[in-house]
Amino acid sequence: MQPLRRLFGYANQYRLDVVVASVYSILNKIFDVLPEILIGVAVDVVVNRKDSFVARLGIPDPKHQLLLLALITVVIWIGESLFEYLYELKWRRLAQNLQHDLRMEAYRHVQRLELAYFERNRTGNLLAILNEDINQMERFLNGGANDLIQVFCGTIMVGAVFFALTSKLAFLALVPVPVILYGAFWFQSRLAPRYAAVREAAGALATRLNNNLTGIATIKAYTAEDFEAEHIRQGSDAYRARNGEAIRWSAAITPVIRMAILAGFTVTLLYGGFLTLNGELGVGSYSVLVYLTQRLLWPLTRLADMTDLYQRSMASIQRVMDLLETPMAIPYEGKHLATGTVRGELDFDKVRFCYDGAAGAALDGITLNIQAGHTVAFVGPTGGGKSTLAKLLLRFHEPQHGEIRLDGQPIGAIDLQDLRRAIGYVAQDTFLADASVAENIAYGTKDVPLAQIEGAARAAEAHDFIAGLPQGYHTQVGERGMKLSGGQRQRLALARAILKDPPILILDEATSAVDNETEAAIQRSLERLVVGRTSLIIAHRLSTIRHADCIHVLDDGGIVESGTHDQLLAHGATYAALWRLQTGEM
Repeated sequence: MQPLRRLFGYANQYRLDVVVASVYSILNKIFDVLPEILIGVAVDVVVNRKDSFVARLGIPDPKHQLLLLALITVVIWIGESLFEYLYELKWRRLAQNLQHDLRMEAYRHVQRLELAYFERNRTGNLLAILNEDINQMERFLNGGANDLIQVFCGTIMVGAVFFALTSKLAFLALVPVPVILYGAFWFQSRLAPRYAAVREAAGALATRLNNNLTGIATIKAYTAEDFEAEHIRQGSDAYRARNGEAIRWSAAITPVIRMAILAGFTVTLLYGGFLTLNGELGVGSYSVLVYLTQRLLWPLTRLADMTDLYQRSMASIQRVMDLLETPMAIPYEGKHLATGTVRGELDFDKVRFCYDGAAGAALDGITLNIQAGHTVAFVGPTGGGKSTLAKLLLRFHEPQHGEIRLDGQPIGAIDLQDLRRAIGYVAQDTFLADASVAENIAYGTKDVPLAQIEGAARAAEAHDFIAGLPQGYHTQVGERGMKLSGGQRQRLALARAILKDPPILILDEATSAVDNETEAAIQRSLERLVVGRTSLIIAHRLSTIRHADCIHVLDDGGIVESGTHDQLLAHGATYAALWRLQTGEM
């Protein structure tokens, strides 16, 4: 479907605004054309005086005729200025509203897409769509839509005046118009794929910039500034080359249109002049036609800018619409689940999952029962499937085979947000918003009293370091919490989970990147946090899970051992070997 039609099909609620803005643009154009006609009428008054066109309306005195024309001119200029103000206001407000709504709709849709979508697509490209592509659409609506309407209406109105005055000259003067329009559309068809390539190059460049800014510490540590600058240069060169191709085509439009305009203007000047000299056309009418030829044809030079802006915008709109129409692989709708009714019993029934493009299954036939209120740990080598288990429970992914049940209900039948509200998740890579400490602890929870936030921080043993910050709980943590240490970020994540008070808790390597003192503090918090709730702990440090009700050892997508810490040590297999390796016991 054509991108502009897709956009306006999406923006049904703004159809009335589009109609009103278009009417203002048309009225402005009508008032804009009238002064040229008045010039011809004024010339007619000066030349023919009492025999002029205005005299035939019942005003014989030439001075009175000129006074009337002056009054009409004032009205016309006021009308033109008024409608210019109104169409500018309406189109720009429409552009702002549609830009805002489209960005919010696209962002909400992106948030609801499955995690696999983000693994397949570059973050920088998504940023380019949500930001620059939507801004490009706004730029088109700000001015391009009005220009297109006015060029079309101007052609119709001026053409009508031409035919009213002299059909002979009208045909010749208007011959260039279809040629100009055909040329504009011809260039447009060649610009479309080039601007699509420009937007792709822009997305690739944004991805590289985003990746580098996120990893700036690593770049500095490895003195890779020149290496990464070269990557950026290559991406910027690619973007420049794609833009250069488009510019070479768009720059050719105006000179071609000018030649067609020259032909139309020359015909009017010469042929109209001959008709006037032969007495077949009045001097006033000739003046009107010369001015109107300029008024008709010269604005068509703006077709170059309009075509360029239109194609840039259509390439952007196409990308935004494609994003909005990306289907959700994991539906949000399902049976309502009240968090207070969740007991927390979990069943994994022959669960198999394989990542896209992976050679083998991350989980292969996992069957497992976790009793409500029990603490269960998962250990094993990297790539064994531990974190995948947590992602499937949160429905970041859907298993290709098997089923996961919560309190006997398949989690696929439960409303997705209700399911996630019942689960507290503390990941190894802690996400903190660019907000205050208090806002990060209360993240996802509305209207939480500061005393309750402080209580959660104390339970996570985070209150002391928070109190030492410049503004305490109101201290801004910076982008991704960069003003805090890894251990401090981890404790805020635990405080967040404590405040949420979920019936199910997932701890994914919550102590893997902290020092021994911080680990001990986090461990004390965990011991309090897991009481009375179903807890899944994924860990490499076996000391943190030795008191779990059951420990499962995962390797190559399957459970190879299960039991308590003492039972697994007595068994003397994989877990015992890992324990000896970590503790130094041989």
